[in-house]
Amino acid sequence: MTTLALIGLIGGLITGVSPCVLPMLPIIFFAGTGGAVPVGKRRDVRPVKIIAGIVVSFSVFTLTGSVILSALGLPDSFLRWIGLTVLGLVGLGLIFPALGHLIERPFYRLPKLNRQDGGAFVLGLGLGTLYVPCAGPVLAAITVAGATGHIGWRTVVLTVSFAIGAALPLLIFASAGSRISQRVKAYRDRARGFRIAGGVVMLALAVALAFNLTDVLQRALPSYTSGLEQKVAENKTVQGALAPAIGDASTELSKCTPGAAELAECGPAPAIQGTQKWFNTPDGQPVELSRLRGKVVLIDFWAYSCINCQRATPYLVAWDKAYRAAGLEIIGVHSPEFAFEKDAGNVAAAIRSAGIRYPVAQDNNLATWTAYRNQYWPAKYLIDANGVVRSIKFGEGSYGQTENQLRQLLTAANPGVRLPAPVAVQAVAAGKDLTPETYLGYSRSQNFKGTGSLAPRKTPTAFSLNAYQPDDTYSLGGRWIVGTQNVTATSGSQTRLNYRAAKVYHVLSGHGTVTISAPGQADRRIVVTGTPNAYQIVDNPTVERGTITLTYSAGISAYTFSFG
Repeated sequence: MTTLALIGLIGGLITGVSPCVLPMLPIIFFAGTGGAVPVGKRRDVRPVKIIAGIVVSFSVFTLTGSVILSALGLPDSFLRWIGLTVLGLVGLGLIFPALGHLIERPFYRLPKLNRQDGGAFVLGLGLGTLYVPCAGPVLAAITVAGATGHIGWRTVVLTVSFAIGAALPLLIFASAGSRISQRVKAYRDRARGFRIAGGVVMLALAVALAFNLTDVLQRALPSYTSGLEQKVAENKTVQGALAPAIGDASTELSKCTPGAAELAECGPAPAIQGTQKWFNTPDGQPVELSRLRGKVVLIDFWAYSCINCQRATPYLVAWDKAYRAAGLEIIGVHSPEFAFEKDAGNVAAAIRSAGIRYPVAQDNNLATWTAYRNQYWPAKYLIDANGVVRSIKFGEGSYGQTENQLRQLLTAANPGVRLPAPVAVQAVAAGKDLTPETYLGYSRSQNFKGTGSLAPRKTPTAFSLNAYQPDDTYSLGGRWIVGTQNVTATSGSQTRLNYRAAKVYHVLSGHGTVTISAPGQADRRIVVTGTPNAYQIVDNPTVERGTITLTYSAGISAYTFSFG
C-alpha cells in the first residue's frame, strides 16, 4: 500500500509541474488572494481549502464521473460546464461586489463554513472538474479503473495520492496569492483593483477553457516532463504495482520493450473492439484488423485534449499522406481521459481540426485500450503485414525511429515498393545529410544568421534579410515580435531559409497567408488557419540544396522548420 501511494504521489508531482497545469495557475493565484467571498479572518486557510476541494473533486469525478453522469442521464460534458460556470461566477463576483454578496449568501446560512471560508472549498470543487492534467501511466490506470468500474481500495489509494501530488504545486501558487494579499502594502492599498484584475483573469480563462484556446500555449511549450513520465512508465516496480489496473489481456504484448529501436515479435495484435463510433470510414463502418493482412498497420491511442497527443498528431498525418499508397494503414483509437472527451461531436471536431483523414475509432469504454494493455497517451503499436505487433512506443518523440521501423515493415511486406523520402524531423538518422530542425523562438533559437536581436520582446524588432544566406541557416526581415517559443509577424515580415532536403515543413499558427518565393519558380501561397500545425512549403522529388524567401501576413506566428 505504501508503494502504491508513493507511486501515485510521484506521478502526481510530475504532472503538477507539467505544461498542462499552466491554465490553472492564474486562477489559483487570484483565488488565493481572497476571492468573491471574503469571510472571516482565517484567510491563511483559504489556499488549503481551495486545494482540498480540487483534490476531492478530481478524485471523485475521475473515478466515478462517468457512472454518475450515465445514471443521471446527463451529457458527458456536464461536469466541465459546471466547473466553468463556477469559475465565471467567481470572476464576476470579484468584479461586481453586489454579485459577490449574492454568491456568499448560501454560506452565511452555514455558520461553521462561514467562519472557515467554505466558499473556498466549493470553489476548489468547481476547479477540480476543470483540472485536466497531462496523462501518464498512473492517471491511465486510474482512468481505466473508473471507465471499467473496477474500483477497489488500491485504485482509491492511487487516485487520492495522485491528486494530492498533482495539487501540491498548485498549493504553492494559492499560498503565494494569500500571502501577498495579507502582507504586501501595495496590494492592501489597491485591493479593489487587484480583485477586479483577478476577476477579469478568471473570466478570460473561463472563456479560453470553454473554447480550448489554452491548448495553443500548451502545445507551443516543450514537454519538459515527458522524459520523467516515460521513466516512470518503464519502471518495473511501477509496472508491477499498476498491473492489476492494466489487466491480464494480451500478456504477450509484454514481450515488447516500449521505445526499443529494434523490431521485435510481440504476439498477434488484438482486435479493435467495444467501439461506439467510427470516423473517416465508408458509412461509419468499423475497420477489422483481420482484413488488413498484407498491410502495415499503425495504431495510435490518443485523446483530443491530451497536449502530448496534439503535438504527435502532425507526424501521423504526414505519415498517412506519405505512405498510404505504399501500404500503410493508420488507425486512431480515441480513448478518453475524461468524461467530456466521450462526446462524439467534440471528437469529430478535433479530427477535422487536426487534418486527420485516417480511420478513427471511438473507444469510450476503453475496451480496445484494455485489450492492448495500454498505459499511455499517446501510444503507438506498429503491426506487420501478418498481423503481429512488432513495436510499441509510449509518449511523444522518437519520430524518426518510428518512421524507420514502419519503412522496414513496408519494405518487408513488398520488397519492390518505392518509398518517399522520410518526413520525420529525425530523418537525418536514416543516412541523409539534411538540415537539422530549426527553432525560431528565443528559448531554442538555432541556425539564425542575420541582422537584428532575437531577444524576447513584447514590441516589434526590426530585422534585415541576408543577401547571401549561409548553408543550413535562416534570417529574418521586416518587423517581428520575438517570443520564447515563436516569432510573430507584424509588418513586412519575411524569412530567408537555406536548406538541404527534399521536404520542408513549417509549423505556423494564426490566420492569414504565407507567400513562398524561390529562384526560377513562380510564387506560391499557403493559407494558415488556427492553432499550430505543420505546413509543407517545399516538396522536391530528391534531396537538394535550395534557398527560399517567405513573406507572412501580420499576426502569423512561426515556430519551426523541419526537413525530410
